[in-house]
Amino acid sequence: MIPRLFLIPLLAPALATLVLFLLLGWERDALFVSLATLASSALTQVAARGALKRQLLSLARQVRTRTEGASSSGTGEDAQDRLEEVANLQGAIDALHQQLTTRNAGLNQETRTLTAVLDGMAEGLWITDAEGTVVRHNDALRDMLQTVGNINGQRPLALLRNEALNEAVTRACREGASTRLELTLEGLFSRTLAIRVTPLGRDLPGSAAVFHDVTELRRLEKIRKDFVANVSHELRTPITAIRGYAETLQGGALQDPKVATKMVDIIHRQSERLSELVEDLLELSRLESREVKLQVTDVPLAVAATRAAEVVRHKAQGKKITVELNIPPGLIGRGDERGLEQVLLNLLDNAVKYTPEGGRVTVLGVQEDGRCVVHVRDTGVGIEPKHLARIFERFYRVDKGRSRDMGGTGLGLSIVKHLMSAMGGEVRVESQPNEGSTFTIFLPAAVPSAAVAG
Repeated sequence: MIPRLFLIPLLAPALATLVLFLLLGWERDALFVSLATLASSALTQVAARGALKRQLLSLARQVRTRTEGASSSGTGEDAQDRLEEVANLQGAIDALHQQLTTRNAGLNQETRTLTAVLDGMAEGLWITDAEGTVVRHNDALRDMLQTVGNINGQRPLALLRNEALNEAVTRACREGASTRLELTLEGLFSRTLAIRVTPLGRDLPGSAAVFHDVTELRRLEKIRKDFVANVSHELRTPITAIRGYAETLQGGALQDPKVATKMVDIIHRQSERLSELVEDLLELSRLESREVKLQVTDVPLAVAATRAAEVVRHKAQGKKITVELNIPPGLIGRGDERGLEQVLLNLLDNAVKYTPEGGRVTVLGVQEDGRCVVHVRDTGVGIEPKHLARIFERFYRVDKGRSRDMGGTGLGLSIVKHLMSAMGGEVRVESQPNEGSTFTIFLPAAVPSAAVAG
């Protein structure tokens, strides 16, 4: 069916011509002229409609091309032949396209910026929809959860087998309640996570959870608590002994020379132990705060080991322990002379202390891969594997009662570790129960004079 709007411009010229010829009295020519006018109008309408259709189709193709992200431009001939109305329509579409392109570019930039910020966070983050399903997360969360699978699309209970976290997410989504909780992830490397779950807010459905890795913080808190408890206990023992024997002497034991001499000797030993403990604490504090200024020079390790061995030789002879030094005279390391002697003294003192009578302590020095390596090996009681990871902690003792009976402060190995670290070296330990222990220190080797001169 021909549209009504198409009939009016088609018939109007023919009717007007017919009426005009009839009024002029040209009845014979009126019919032919009207038919000719009608035919001309029909051809004009068909041609105009075809041109309009072609231009609209071309405009539609350009719009679809731009929608798909490609640029499109018409030819100069098309622009000249284009109808004014179509040109105006295309101009409006071009302006709308430009606005949308600018807006989309801004949104894409905001999305990239937000993604970069989230992935740059040290804290883990996930966002859930109204049903509690994770729809977005950052890179830190994957590292914290130690997972390689897909996190998006998962429920909290599937990612972390923790009912409290799942309930917190549910309350945030349904009730708009915020929750703080802490959980420990068991595994090869256990982690402690502090989590805060909150609703998204601003009438947005869903929730957000921020994960803080507080593993190191909790470890340091435990070390601090253990340190305070250990210091209190270590100080209490000699102070209690000194006070008790002093009160006994005041109560009349001072009049008995034999008893008084024994008590005074005990008081003296306990005061020495107390002094050693305080000195070790001060030394360790200075090392940790880097107040000690080490003088790094070339140190002959054979000389440092000999001096340390002389200090413990009397104690070793009392237990019939052989101390053997096998360090080449030419083995020279870079370090602080006093600090290196302190390291070797602490290691030798421990070796003699925990080696039974008739045992052997060997000090062996070599150079490997540009470093000086010194092994302090004993034939003592050894250390169980479960204690090796904590052996260099302050006040950590494998056998607490036995260590105190032998007069140790529990700080010697911790001082060794800090001194070696300050000198650019390290210390390691290998041990098996009843097979002895080997403590090994690594120190930068001194540069030969010829190499320096070259």
